[in-house]
Amino acid sequence: MVSRTQLIADRRVILLFYQPFERDSLFRYDRYIKRVVRPLYNLTHRRQKQSGFDVWFDLLKRALAKADWIVRVNDRALARKNPEYPVGLVGFPPLLDGWDLPNPAILGPSLFDHPLLAPDLMKDARFHKYLVSAPWMYDLFQPVYGDACVRWYAGIDTDEWPDASGCPKDIDFLIYDKIRWDHDELAIELLQPIRKILQGRGLLTHTIRYKFHDHSTYRRLLQRSRAMIFLCEHETQGLAYQEALASNVPVLAWDNGYWLDPLWKRFSANKIPASSVPFFSGECGETFRDISGFEAALFVFMNRLSSFKPRMYVIGKLSMRESAKKYSDQYFSALT
Repeated sequence: MVSRTQLIADRRVILLFYQPFERDSLFRYDRYIKRVVRPLYNLTHRRQKQSGFDVWFDLLKRALAKADWIVRVNDRALARKNPEYPVGLVGFPPLLDGWDLPNPAILGPSLFDHPLLAPDLMKDARFHKYLVSAPWMYDLFQPVYGDACVRWYAGIDTDEWPDASGCPKDIDFLIYDKIRWDHDELAIELLQPIRKILQGRGLLTHTIRYKFHDHSTYRRLLQRSRAMIFLCEHETQGLAYQEALASNVPVLAWDNGYWLDPLWKRFSANKIPASSVPFFSGECGETFRDISGFEAALFVFMNRLSSFKPRMYVIGKLSMRESAKKYSDQYFSALT
């Protein structure tokens, strides 16, 4: 058996550190109780059991493993014994609290929603690169973090999300409701009018809401659907709509053009450009900015429905192989 020291010497190991999002809900430190109770609770429901960030991290690990890297997660002892060897820090800001390892580090994806939450972050000599996914996030972070800011994306597993175009279809549009802020208001202004327009054209719909379904249910619905309407304010990557694209289900997406997280007002007098479909092209489908433009976009979308090739876009632009290469290249660039 090859020793861990030899694996490090051969540069075959990637050391990742991950801390999922946790917070106290009812009383101080109840997050630790939830760690124990959550696996039992998950047996009782069919909602999503992983956060989008957990899935993101899992895709990173799987892509690296498929590329024959040996991935160690939260192995502080190995990192401490090899202080010049790089580490990757993925997750949420508490991961950085009291971070005491001297290793050169690659930060991201995830961590901060806006660079001004930690404007001096990259002044730490240990931190070499900060990874972002969406092009609009790069445009947001690069002016603050400079050349340390680099682009990456999670690869989509097209074996896990196979081509569903040959499956029997009884849903014209699967409506994916991922509206996160002002949901009640936008349900009236956006979601309900969309349903009414589709029903008026005799199109059959089914609506699912973010966090209220599991992956197996979502996969079955994609298999039954000719197309999907994606409703979300903005995405850092957008795994759900990309899973639809991988399944060869074209997407008609609400893309309002701005970062609508209420946090934006803390840092800017003007709205910050963003996208709900940051990885997208004419192969994938169409977009609309608001309800006034929906019917025109729907008309174009329906006329082009048979010509879309969304799975080909995912294979060419969001492969796990290229995702692993992008990450490993940045990771080993931190070797001093």
